[in-house]
Amino acid sequence: MNLKNILTVGVVIAIAAGILFARGQANSSEPSVTSRDNSDVITVYKTEACSCCLKWVDHLESNGLAVDVVKVASTAPTRERFGVPPKLLSCHTGTINGYWVEGHVPADLVKKLITEKPEDIRGIAAPGMPMGSPGMEGPNPVEYDIIAHHVDGTTSVYATRQGKETVE
Repeated sequence: MNLKNILTVGVVIAIAAGILFARGQANSSEPSVTSRDNSDVITVYKTEACSCCLKWVDHLESNGLAVDVVKVASTAPTRERFGVPPKLLSCHTGTINGYWVEGHVPADLVKKLITEKPEDIRGIAAPGMPMGSPGMEGPNPVEYDIIAHHVDGTTSVYATRQGKETVE
């Protein structure tokens, strides 16, 4: 076997190991968001490189929510495990009291969700990364919808917000 073949085999093994690791992470024994545990701590799953996620965490904490940040290589297994639909994806996923929270959802809406405890909602999302949403403040903020994902698979507008300019 020549060096080129050895390197090719090594790359294939490394890729396979990465896939198995990701699957193992997705099937880990972390708690499911289907149980309503009322711990009032939001666990935020984010990648190391994402800085807007940390700004969203700061927003949550400055609005009175306790946050536990879990750094992951990819948020895809987390979203899959919690059942976040592809059309609602953003850059980070949170879980709190049996609900998932996808993306830059304002803290007051997270609080509303855990206070009202709607049984027909699995989670809420600010799909994409709307300019002006918490953690994404900047020029040209937009109006954006926070979408509720219901247990029957349907979605509805949970709230509509106007984004904000950069806070200096």
